[in-house]
Amino acid sequence: MADLGGIFVGGGGEGYTEPQELLLKYANRHGLIAGATGTGKTVTLQILAENLSNAGVPVFMSDVKGDLSGLAASGSPDFKLHGAFTERVQKIGFTDYTYTAFPVTFWDMYGEKGHPVRTTVSEMGPLLLSRLMELSEAQEGILNIAFRVADEEGLPLLDLKDLQALLVWIGENAKTLALRYGFVSSQSVGAIQRRLLVLENQGAADFFGEPALELEDMFHVGADGRGQINILAADKLMGAPRLYATFLLWLLSELFETLPEVGDPDKPKFVFFFDEAHLLFDGAPKALVDKVEQVARLIRSKGVGVYFITQKPADVPEDILGQLGNRVQHALRAFTRKDQKDLRSAADTYRENPRFDIEDAIKEVGVGEAVTSFLIKKGMPGVAERTLIRPPSSQLGPLDTASRNAAIAGSPVAGKYETVLDRNSAFEMLAKRAADAAKAAEEAEAKEEEMEARDREYQTGRRYSGTRVKRSTSKTKTTRTRSRRGDSVGEAFAKSMMRSIGTKAGTAIVRGIMGSLFKGR
Repeated sequence: MADLGGIFVGGGGEGYTEPQELLLKYANRHGLIAGATGTGKTVTLQILAENLSNAGVPVFMSDVKGDLSGLAASGSPDFKLHGAFTERVQKIGFTDYTYTAFPVTFWDMYGEKGHPVRTTVSEMGPLLLSRLMELSEAQEGILNIAFRVADEEGLPLLDLKDLQALLVWIGENAKTLALRYGFVSSQSVGAIQRRLLVLENQGAADFFGEPALELEDMFHVGADGRGQINILAADKLMGAPRLYATFLLWLLSELFETLPEVGDPDKPKFVFFFDEAHLLFDGAPKALVDKVEQVARLIRSKGVGVYFITQKPADVPEDILGQLGNRVQHALRAFTRKDQKDLRSAADTYRENPRFDIEDAIKEVGVGEAVTSFLIKKGMPGVAERTLIRPPSSQLGPLDTASRNAAIAGSPVAGKYETVLDRNSAFEMLAKRAADAAKAAEEAEAKEEEMEARDREYQTGRRYSGTRVKRSTSKTKTTRTRSRRGDSVGEAFAKSMMRSIGTKAGTAIVRGIMGSLFKGR
């Protein structure tokens, strides 16, 4: 029941109103799906994805529990809840309810349950990396120095070993860098290296590298006109919550930076669901929250709708919450004083309905029910309504392993990201400079030894002829000292990296999206 007018969400029946719709024209005005665990948020997320796909809108969502993978399979009359589904569709007047599967592409940062998804260190940028590693202000400053030096020296930062190698050189040349960039603490450099080691242990090394994700691969629309549903396997990723939140924020910022302005479209170009949204904001510095607010405010002009999924509306900062025009509020539990305060705050964000008390309704709605409010004509918030959520057309629950593997093998990007590329990058370039410098040093030392040998022969010959000769080597020493002091940054790179670098790979450097968005070049 999804068309260019709107997406049927639910409603109808005794004690309920007419059917509730999410108008496609306002679907890029962002939204919120909230509620306690087990109240039906996953089903709401599933039906929104289904109907956006039917309307030709590609979608991205993370599958935290594995249940959303069922979108790739059709529902069935044999399902144990089929009777309850049939009863509900009759009650809400959903006359064209059918079972069907949807076009799904599976992604996985670890490459186990979907196509690998990667980006480069440069594309991630210093601000997001600092957030990911929980760096102090001083440590973030050193990371910015590393990115600046990499740019100036033409050293691509593609994976973690590139950044680790560069930090080694920065630590060894702290005094030289301090003249240009300010004080560089070797202790801070060491702290960053330890945080990078923690990231490696969490599996982040799989995320940084090439081939990097091309956003166009998430925008596929099939021959049948249905938009692709991109599902990120996040059950394992949730073991590293900071990495999970940072990855989603990076992807959102990439959409913001990459997509062109589209004005006021009839339907979104892309919809992004940010599940477990509280992980993004917990402990986030104000500067980062401000930038998320900026992205949320401006990205709708690119035709992108962003929907935050969390337990309580209070998990989302107030300035961002005010931009979420489409609301689906499942039941909230209010056992403590803080819970009661959060409940009142959630009720206050809705447009009042004289037929019922919103605060009471949020406490009373059962599983599969919600208090909803969608934008109506001219973008105004609709009156809050108690709504029976329609059942999904796809399978409710996780997809079996064989079916998932078949979907991965048959996807439009099958084979594109599976093989890791290891091209020439900072690590290898510094290793080559070090090797070249070592070779040049050996040749210079051999030549100097040869000159000293000739000098000794000359002096020996003079003594035998009765003439004393004292040849000063001060000039040679001065020349060598001056040569060392006159080394360029690049030569200094090469000499210091001799002690720490082997070999590996990369490409030309490109400043990261978050780097350009939040810090500039």
